[in-house]
Amino acid sequence: MREIPTEKITDEVMRLCIEANTLLGQDVLQAFHTFRDKEESPLGQEILDQLIENARIAADEEVPICQDTGFAVIFIELGQEVRLIGEGLEAAVNEGVRRGYTEGYLRKSIVRDPLNRVNTGDNTPAILYTNIVPGDRIKITIAPKGGGSENMSRIKMLKPADGAEGVKDFVIETVQLAGSNPCPPIILGVGIGGTFDKCAQLAKKALLRELGTSHPDPFYADMEKELLEKVNALGIGPQGLGGRTTALGVLIETYPCHIASLPAAVNIQCHVARHKSVVI
Repeated sequence: MREIPTEKITDEVMRLCIEANTLLGQDVLQAFHTFRDKEESPLGQEILDQLIENARIAADEEVPICQDTGFAVIFIELGQEVRLIGEGLEAAVNEGVRRGYTEGYLRKSIVRDPLNRVNTGDNTPAILYTNIVPGDRIKITIAPKGGGSENMSRIKMLKPADGAEGVKDFVIETVQLAGSNPCPPIILGVGIGGTFDKCAQLAKKALLRELGTSHPDPFYADMEKELLEKVNALGIGPQGLGGRTTALGVLIETYPCHIASLPAAVNIQCHVARHKSVVI
């Protein structure tokens, strides 16, 4: 049994909160360049150039890529041979978020009650997903999620008879309804299966996948490709001002479901697709 002090988790969460908000992943930056070369709209090309420059400034000056530094969504894979020493895991994570958003001068966007709307002042609590896995390591992934793209996300309980075409129609409809609101070019996390709540979690988790990779199942890999082509054919374009680059990627995650159900969820991510990981 390996012992790990939860103060170590706090320190890593604090660091990742700051890094995720200032350093855009190389997969996203590469996608900017790839789609910039394909973009036919002069205005779309200009916007993609600005996004590339914005990411460079954020990294060089160590400032947030976007003023909306997001809800701290955190995925933890906890090895079953790890024994945590110190305060509870959730408390340690929230302390890391508190320090990261305070010491990193990141915007605090979380209200303590959805109706009373009083800001917590430190961007806590985090959204925490924990899975127990084999081994004696802890993997922490932080994915700050902005409000604009999150607000355009949807879930639908389809009928099994709707099948793959029903799922694809739902994804396209979601993008059409979102329009310019989620700051395209977007990334689409698509969850299929599970239950109402599991499906939404799948869509969120899908956004952690590296852009440019395909689903391991050829059937879903083809669906990802088809959906990306159809979404980009909508003509919404960068920042909703027209063009062929509405989305940078479509990423699908699936899970078994009930014989009477076909849940589908679309979690939209704006072009600031932030996530950083560490293994302890």
